[in-house]
Amino acid sequence: MNSHLNPAPTMARTQRMVVPKFYDGMPFFSKETRRRERLRDGPLFSSFFFAGFEASTTRNVRREWIDQIEATEHDRQVDEDYARLREAGLLAAREAIRWPLVDRAGRLDFSSARPFVQAAKRHGIQVVWDLFHYGYPEDLDPFSDAFVQRFAAYCGAAAELVAEHHVGPGPAYFTPVNEPSFLAWAGGEAGRFSPHLTGRGPELKVALIRAAIAGIDAIRAVMPEARMINADPLCRVVPPHDHVDPHAHANDFNNRAVFESWDMLCGRTRPELGGSRRHLDIVGVNYYWTNQWEIGHEERPLAEDDPRRWPFGRLLRQVWRRYGGEFVVSETSHIGDMRPVWLRTLADECETLIDEGIPLRGVCLYPILGMPEWHDQTVWTRMGLWDLEPDAGQLRRVPHEPMFAALREAQRLERKFDDARRFASNFDVGAIGERIVASTR
Repeated sequence: MNSHLNPAPTMARTQRMVVPKFYDGMPFFSKETRRRERLRDGPLFSSFFFAGFEASTTRNVRREWIDQIEATEHDRQVDEDYARLREAGLLAAREAIRWPLVDRAGRLDFSSARPFVQAAKRHGIQVVWDLFHYGYPEDLDPFSDAFVQRFAAYCGAAAELVAEHHVGPGPAYFTPVNEPSFLAWAGGEAGRFSPHLTGRGPELKVALIRAAIAGIDAIRAVMPEARMINADPLCRVVPPHDHVDPHAHANDFNNRAVFESWDMLCGRTRPELGGSRRHLDIVGVNYYWTNQWEIGHEERPLAEDDPRRWPFGRLLRQVWRRYGGEFVVSETSHIGDMRPVWLRTLADECETLIDEGIPLRGVCLYPILGMPEWHDQTVWTRMGLWDLEPDAGQLRRVPHEPMFAALREAQRLERKFDDARRFASNFDVGAIGERIVASTR
């Protein structure tokens, strides 16, 4: 309680009136009034729920080139895809500018990106521009200074392209490096993605953060008000069932390793990289049903009824307490028939967090379309709102009706924000507090 903010603790008893206590600098009105006041800032975008188009563009474990935007025909159907988003009430999207397609030996050609930028403007879709989704120009060494320099130059040029077409509402949004922690493992430790290394994961993570910081600086040199959503997986590990004592590896992973990329971005660790809280900006949490597992069984997620599994809300509170500020769920989904179950549970947990006043500003349903598996492009996974079915030479978008029904239920959160904004327009808590204090002087 910030009691020192109250300049007049009480009025004369003969007036039989007490000046309200203060809560975070505001008069202490009812719990419901304070809740609505906290909600009035609303989501980052025009809708709380938004879509994400899977954009991995790299070489997989077989050293085969994969481009998920091309594989799902999103590049051919972008106008139709954006129109479907609006019909579903999803008014924003995570979308990629594919660095390996743009940067050819240092020469930048944005012809592959322009259709997406222009379609977003036509359809009024707000976009988080993903600039590095695992893949990079193949003539570059990710540990080199040239990698950082080329990435910064590309980010600045991408910002110029976005600025040319950006009309709002609000600032432009970017994810400079998607999931540096995962890429450091997949590319530097497990050899599954480029650069297909083992034993160099920590070193690759530092290199990726160095590039991200340079990229953020280059973007803001062009668009000073641009916001960053730094997306990384939120994971948790548990000791084996028969391990009753504190487990050093689990504790280190859960309390340090999982936060390492965000810590470097904000300058908490490795300050020589130049990170700051402004570089970190909006924390983007990527979370799937696979993100909690037992040590030694990394490919086997904890069962939903495993008592060692933490609720998602508990994990998100941990992130917010560590960094403060706004954050979003930047990726989340399940597969097959579990999709609607996952979304309903997620929406319930998000609603609880929002009611607590935690600044969760949006949830990205990612991927919004079914997709081929990274390491076997002949195997398709049913995810998102639309399954993809071959039909007359193209991939037809087939709505998954149970997921749509779950989304319509979850969109009650949109109405929560709308109600709060209407309430705030008619009930200015700050102004009322000023009048109350003034009346006591």
